Amino acid sequence: AARRKRDGYLEDIRDGIDPAAQRRAQRRSAATSSERSLETVAREWHENLYRHEVVPKQAERTLRRLELYVFPKLGSMPIGEIEPVQILPVLRAIEQTGRIDTAHRTRSALSAVFRYAIATGRAKRDQTADLRGMLRSARTRHHPALTDPSELPGLLRAIDGYAGYPPTTAALKLSALLFVRPGELRSMEWTHVNLGTAEWAYQPGKGGLPLIVPLPRQAVAILREMKMLSGQDRYVFPSARGRGRPMSENTVNGALHRLGYKDQMSAHGFRAMARTILEERLGVDSRFIEMQLGHAVRDANGRAYNRTTFLEQRREMLQAWADYLDAQRAGDENGTEGSALQAA
Repeated sequence: AARRKRDGYLEDIRDGIDPAAQRRAQRRSAATSSERSLETVAREWHENLYRHEVVPKQAERTLRRLELYVFPKLGSMPIGEIEPVQILPVLRAIEQTGRIDTAHRTRSALSAVFRYAIATGRAKRDQTADLRGMLRSARTRHHPALTDPSELPGLLRAIDGYAGYPPTTAALKLSALLFVRPGELRSMEWTHVNLGTAEWAYQPGKGGLPLIVPLPRQAVAILREMKMLSGQDRYVFPSARGRGRPMSENTVNGALHRLGYKDQMSAHGFRAMARTILEERLGVDSRFIEMQLGHAVRDANGRAYNRTTFLEQRREMLQAWADYLDAQRAGDENGTEGSALQAA
């Protein structure tokens, strides 16, 4: 074998080829091919861009999908040479396991990777664009929500009468009062809560929009009660299984199920309930509502407002909302209609 290699070098030299230069060129070619592989580009996209735009758990799940389903089949291929006909079987294989939503999410991630490759000069077009409509439709996740004011008294009284784990009762009440994302509420930390100024300031996940939540009087009262129960813990709503972690993501939904609202109300549904009634019944400016929901609200020039924008208006809105819920609980159908927070 060594003699054949030597003879090959001698033959190259006779033909005017520098073996050392040839080896260097081959190494450069291999390196260039590696730099252009789908896996390399995808990991670069994830590290340099994607993980800074989403919460850590979502970033981890997206990369894991690529590692499980895409890299084993397409990872070593130059991204600029991959065709839709090669991608579709990968997505169909996921679909055939019943994970239709995962197939769609994987296609979406691949689309972002291709766009990144185009921007960095390693692909000419997004090859996933031709695959739209090629996968079965994913079932839309439904978050049951009560949006008719006439249904509120029964729900609120049921919550008041809940006899389960006390932090769960408090979480149910604050879900209605603050209508933040369920994951943000259950992960509330005492270091982020200032009962003196009646504010909860936090950043929802890595890269999330920083938010200040003004606390109405009713929310402050609930948190003062919780302070006696969990004030020594990190989390306002500690897990019943271990004080060092927050309550599980299904706790509030489970409580609503036990109260008889399985198909009528969900933890996420408090957001839809508040948005609908505040805008349609109380006439609140939609910008204040969207800001409280943690959505990006932009000015006329397209710039996102910062977390202190509309703070006083949101403070008034949340107090009016809390008073409205109290009135509904007491049977006053009109509550606090005619809010001063109508669009200005």
